[in-house]
Amino acid sequence: MSTKASKLNFEKPLTTVDIVVFSLLENKLNVLLIKRNEDESEPYPNQWALVGGFVDVMKDENLEATARRKLLEKTGVKTAYLEQLASWGNSNRDPRGWSTTHVYFSTLAINDIQTPSSGANASDAQWFDVIDNGVATTLAFDHANILATAIHRLRSKVEYTSLPAFLMPEFFTLKELQNAYEAVLARPLEKSSFRTRMLSTDLLEATPNYKEAANRPAQLYRLKSKIDPVFFQRTFNPIK
Repeated sequence: MSTKASKLNFEKPLTTVDIVVFSLLENKLNVLLIKRNEDESEPYPNQWALVGGFVDVMKDENLEATARRKLLEKTGVKTAYLEQLASWGNSNRDPRGWSTTHVYFSTLAINDIQTPSSGANASDAQWFDVIDNGVATTLAFDHANILATAIHRLRSKVEYTSLPAFLMPEFFTLKELQNAYEAVLARPLEKSSFRTRMLSTDLLEATPNYKEAANRPAQLYRLKSKIDPVFFQRTFNPIK
């Protein structure tokens, strides 16, 4: 028997990485979308799609490296919270052939993001309001399904983690942080229990600075870590 490795004799699928980039604009959950070029030789010309691209085997050590490279290209953010969501693959999601995509999602503070860039196969980049489980526009490929899955994962994890804190600017009040949670969960939270939970964890660092508010100045806080989320022992109770 030959000790030489045999050559693999089968077609390789197209392999991409997509990133669902969430941020908070005007106290509304938003997702970053890229408008594909009008070139008719490309699939889904002139339609909106998630941030992403092909794996570069010469540059990317692994899938996360691809995700971070594309995230840096589109937003200018190098270090951010990034979580693998799931993988999608079949013979009909891309008209160019059998394809698979490995999807991540990220939560970024809008203050940290540079003006979103388009790229070689995209003509524009814009933020879209998240409405229910999607956006008010048609998405290319199977990105509507991917986005719905990412929104569900984000809202589920927000119930017991500090993920919305990564949507905040460097300094913020507890009220602003609660507003972020409520924007992601799409429901109000009880003020007293929310503050107790935030202040009882190793999440926030109080600063000596205050922000003017309607009744009295509100203390400003900042995150102890902008990468590692805090996990809570129980979920948030809705207002009855």
